[in-house]
Amino acid sequence: RMSVGFIGAGQLTHALVRGFAAAGVIATNRITASSPDTDLPTVQGLRKLGVNFTTSNKETVSKSDVLFLAVKPHIIPFVLDEIGPDIEDRHLIVSCAAGVTISSIEKKLQQYRTAPKVMRCMTNTPVVVREGATVYATGTHAALEDGKLLEQLMASVGYCTEVEEDLIDAVTGLSGSGPAYAFTAVDALADGGVKMGLPRRLAVRLGAQALLGAARMLLDSDQHPGQLKDNVCSPGGATIHALHVMESGGFRSLLINAVEASCVRTK
Repeated sequence: RMSVGFIGAGQLTHALVRGFAAAGVIATNRITASSPDTDLPTVQGLRKLGVNFTTSNKETVSKSDVLFLAVKPHIIPFVLDEIGPDIEDRHLIVSCAAGVTISSIEKKLQQYRTAPKVMRCMTNTPVVVREGATVYATGTHAALEDGKLLEQLMASVGYCTEVEEDLIDAVTGLSGSGPAYAFTAVDALADGGVKMGLPRRLAVRLGAQALLGAARMLLDSDQHPGQLKDNVCSPGGATIHALHVMESGGFRSLLINAVEASCVRTK
């Protein structure tokens, strides 16, 4: 029976644990999470879910087979120095940190073990509702079944696929940061609705539902997004007028630049 550990107990850990629990892929009592900060709201949430919480990273390591590193990128080297001596053959190390390479993690751990099993993944917070977007890359010493195990976990909370590691920074800019772009878009769309007379709650609901419905339509069809957009635009109608305004404001360039900025910042 597999056990899972999380070093770091912030937003991502909380979202993944809630997703895993909802998916029924692992019981919360088989999950351990550690953080030095016990006052985080996410820590309270994890405790409520029945996760074993500890302030000791070493304890998390000893209780886990699959170990997620869910701390900020600059913290990773310190965590690896601390837990390196406790890593055993059974451990599969999965780094969720943006911009941290597999080779840098392997190099650190090779001071303690000859062949540490390391994987790197980039996911996003919608794993909490099992609609995550996850990609992963496999380290030098991780076996095929290690990849399958990670994919089994992550596919239970959304879309998951393997990629070459050099694509992960671009994925960070697109789908890793993507939910924030979407929340901002809905917030602004709702402002537009309110400006034109809609109650705020209804405006937010309709904006979010429009995004959700469009995403579903796109994923369920084999049509290009441009074609689906064309289908909404009647000749001389309201939608094409709105799209012209968006083009004038550089809407497409803005999104391209946003993805690039997140990707470049990550490197």
